[in-house]
Amino acid sequence: MVCQPRPLVGQDVPVVDDNFRELERELGLFLRRAHASSAAVARDVHPDLEPAAYELIALIAATPVVRASDLAAHIGVGRGTMSRQLSRLESLGFISRRPDPEDFRGQLLTLTDGGRERLESAQAARRTYLRGALSDWDVEDVTALAQQLARLNASLAGARRQHPSASGRVTPIR
Repeated sequence: MVCQPRPLVGQDVPVVDDNFRELERELGLFLRRAHASSAAVARDVHPDLEPAAYELIALIAATPVVRASDLAAHIGVGRGTMSRQLSRLESLGFISRRPDPEDFRGQLLTLTDGGRERLESAQAARRTYLRGALSDWDVEDVTALAQQLARLNASLAGARRQHPSASGRVTPIR
């Protein structure tokens, strides 16, 4: 069952704080588990592949002939970081780059055949794992979770665009 969205405006603040405290805790645990899972999947793709690089390969596969700068903006990293990660993927034979005919400074990225094969194998293994882990879930619940995660990602991306300096930054203790 999908809950109908209710605006947070006008709700009792302590209840909202408790809800967000629980959300923060559950997201933190989810992200730690996802990071560990991504590390394992990345190692399955190639022993020298970093977890973040696996996600890059998946994004390049989903958006063929993508610009490196667009990928960096989508993920929220600098061009230098993106360039280093892409150089590593290229040296491992996962991606190829070619000049962007519309922007002489830009590069267009595509997966190599070998990169695509390894990605598809890892994705199939990850889906098999998820099917097993969620085997007692109804199809509707899996669908609802996917929809809510998509909604969460869209909301977080929008918030980051509106307030780039406030996306999880903690004020240092002095």
